[in-house]
Amino acid sequence: MAKNDRDKNDPRIHGHGTGTVDTVLSVDEVAREAGALSQERPTVDKFAALADNTPLLAIESLNAGYGKMQILFDVHLQVRKGQSLCLIGPNGAGKSTVLHSIYGFTNIMGGSIRVNGQEITKLGPNQKLKQAKIAYILQDNSVFADMTVEENLWMGGYLMEDPAHAREAADKIFDKYTNLAERRHQLARVLSGGERRLLEISRALVMNPEILLVDEPSIGLEPRFINMVFEILDDLQHNEGKTIIMVEQNAKKGLEFSDVGYVMVSGEIAMADTGDLLLADPEVGRLFLGG
Repeated sequence: MAKNDRDKNDPRIHGHGTGTVDTVLSVDEVAREAGALSQERPTVDKFAALADNTPLLAIESLNAGYGKMQILFDVHLQVRKGQSLCLIGPNGAGKSTVLHSIYGFTNIMGGSIRVNGQEITKLGPNQKLKQAKIAYILQDNSVFADMTVEENLWMGGYLMEDPAHAREAADKIFDKYTNLAERRHQLARVLSGGERRLLEISRALVMNPEILLVDEPSIGLEPRFINMVFEILDDLQHNEGKTIIMVEQNAKKGLEFSDVGYVMVSGEIAMADTGDLLLADPEVGRLFLGG
């Protein structure tokens, strides 16, 4: 039986969103139809306007990948201080690669990345954290399970010249998040999924970054913990002035949270607009929001 015929007869639902077998698109179909969205790509002026023409972080004509494999093609991105931006798109579109490139995990083949007008394209991850005040919160479980919650937080200050400064920063975080403080001396392995995610976010705050790169904050979490994580991110943005660039598999949740949304397709930015307008776009809804 040919693959296409086999897929037609398969009773399981594949791809994105909700609905019946007749209404849900396969992952391949989503990627193919999403490609049509990029026929009129956003202009540089559009990216600038969405950042109120005052970008804190600006990416221009970025070409990047891993080794000799190019994943990103002429990517532009602008986000102002205190703003949140969410990248959505089909699997393999290059969303996480944008975060990896900002933080120094990829091979930059062309283009530039600037923070406050300063070139940071070729800086390594440690320099990005210490000098450019960018922190990366990984999507994978990065908690040190055999260390205490407190020791995990201290690890967030590994670039500080004086370990005492890391301890002081950890104390401030415990003052803010009392549920972590209650488990201060317990091994991180006893934490729930939501508490582990909180610890990962908190550890990234030890160096007091200005920009948070957040990769799939909801991945693997129960709904009640997803809401908790987004409430924490909302507090960091609106009460502490953090700038957040996020990749989120739950496109609806990510766009509801974010001021600005970009749709990525095949390593390019296909659409860019406010989160609210992308949520209201019927094609975005059909392809990514299950509607």
